[in-house]
Amino acid sequence: MSLPVPNSLSAPTTSSPAGGQKSSEPEFTPEERFQLLRVAHESIVSALEARDLSLEPPSTHLAEARGVFTTLHIHGKLRGCVGYVLPSAPVYRAVAETAQAAAFEDNRFSPVTIEEAPLLEIELSILSPPQLIEPAAIEVGRHGLLISQHGRRGLLLPQVAVEHRWDREIFLQQTCLKAGLPSDAWTRGAFIEAFSAEVFGDKTFPAVRLDKSVPLH
Repeated sequence: MSLPVPNSLSAPTTSSPAGGQKSSEPEFTPEERFQLLRVAHESIVSALEARDLSLEPPSTHLAEARGVFTTLHIHGKLRGCVGYVLPSAPVYRAVAETAQAAAFEDNRFSPVTIEEAPLLEIELSILSPPQLIEPAAIEVGRHGLLISQHGRRGLLLPQVAVEHRWDREIFLQQTCLKAGLPSDAWTRGAFIEAFSAEVFGDKTFPAVRLDKSVPLH
């Protein structure tokens, strides 16, 4: 299983395949988005309450493996962000695991407390598999980047470049820096991969916020 990778900064963006035509249709239905957001919230609360939570996917689609990043905010401020770059677990389980990791294992923050749990705003980024890409083909706002070289690896989600108003070259440079590489490593043989992300959360979807009247399955 891929190790969770800390990341920061996220905002909604349009989903599309890394190497194909843009798609206006999301992969996940409103019901599936609801289920994924619910299990993200519930996984954090169940850990705080020291109780078990079933991570059996409720459908065959949610049993498919996907890379996932879960981002937590409280009152608009980042509270944690951790993800799986590669599709190593069913998306339903991956969401639950990365939500817990963002809440309790992002070493930039203290662990989320039981008092904070109801205040959490969760955003999910479901990643397409990374694909090799030429720098000239990178589209800001459409692609996220994964750059690796000499055993180092850095990832930035598609929405990061949009939030910071970076152009393609700055996006490449910043991803190199995220990997701990020189900013021009992308011009000197670094391995460049791109992916897309379907992004949704409590702000862009009717709030789930642990509605106890609606079961997880």
